[in-house]
Amino acid sequence: MRVKICGLTNLEDALAAAEAGADLLGFIFYERSPRYVPPAQVAAIVAALRARLDRPSVSASLFPLPDDRSPFTVHRLPTFVGVFVNPTLEQVLNTLDACGLDLAQLHGEEPPELLAALAGRAYKALRPATPDEGEVTAPRYAALGPAEGPDLLVDAYHPTLRGGTGQVGDWALASGLARRHRLLLAGGLTPENVAAAIAQVRPWGVDVAGGVEAAAGRKDHDRLRAFVAAARGAGAA
Repeated sequence: MRVKICGLTNLEDALAAAEAGADLLGFIFYERSPRYVPPAQVAAIVAALRARLDRPSVSASLFPLPDDRSPFTVHRLPTFVGVFVNPTLEQVLNTLDACGLDLAQLHGEEPPELLAALAGRAYKALRPATPDEGEVTAPRYAALGPAEGPDLLVDAYHPTLRGGTGQVGDWALASGLARRHRLLLAGGLTPENVAAAIAQVRPWGVDVAGGVEAAAGRKDHDRLRAFVAAARGAGAA
């Protein structure tokens, strides 16, 4: 069971997520989001985390935490994901390269042609309003996902907001798609409900942002660790 912690805005939270065992770390480049973070800040966070993993004895002094606590222990490098809404191809490529990111999550109305042009460096987030919409839309994008990542992300439907709503998604809809695609499940997940979501949907992975926050853009580290542990436990059941 893969776990993605999304909406990260600072190094301390990113390190906590990595230490907890998150497989993917997400950074939001959509300026209307309360979890938006500028590319330059993401580049610094990613560089610091890569340095800590590559040279832990040196990087702890180069990139101290804000309160000078002992460095986190991280045993493997997560996959770094940038979240975009209706970007151009050039915007995605330039941001991925400038920030040292591995994948793009496209969370708007991007056409399949944009994913094809990104050649395995992106996957599509869907917010289907109905099961029929999901069944029609998913096959258009699933085959274009990265070889080592999800085919699709399915989030809760909202008529205007682009995710991060806290609304629980349609698990029955997602379950049908998860039987055919490597599905990353999002939408109102928390440490309290993620095990039930996994049991019903059986996704490739789960994605959380607001469900482990103390405030928008600031993670609650206890809830973050509880979420990862609950997801791991449910995935192994």
